[in-house]
Amino acid sequence: MTDSTSEYDSDSVRQRLQTAARYPPRSQSIDLESIVVRYEDRTDRCTITPRECPDSERLTTWLSADIDAFVELEQLR
Repeated sequence: MTDSTSEYDSDSVRQRLQTAARYPPRSQSIDLESIVVRYEDRTDRCTITPRECPDSERLTTWLSADIDAFVELEQLR
């Protein structure tokens, strides 16, 4: 593929990080829940969502990825 562009070029990412750095970190922790869906014919998927999430936000407040994208926290320490 040639001549393709992405909204996530290095300048865009740099700008987003600078914008995010202006906001103070949240002092309140958020409890997360992980849900793993296992498939027979493809890679399992893991979805992370806040444990207590209002129904109005449930469809937009989550992160989902192939299970092999996640690692045990102890492996990174």
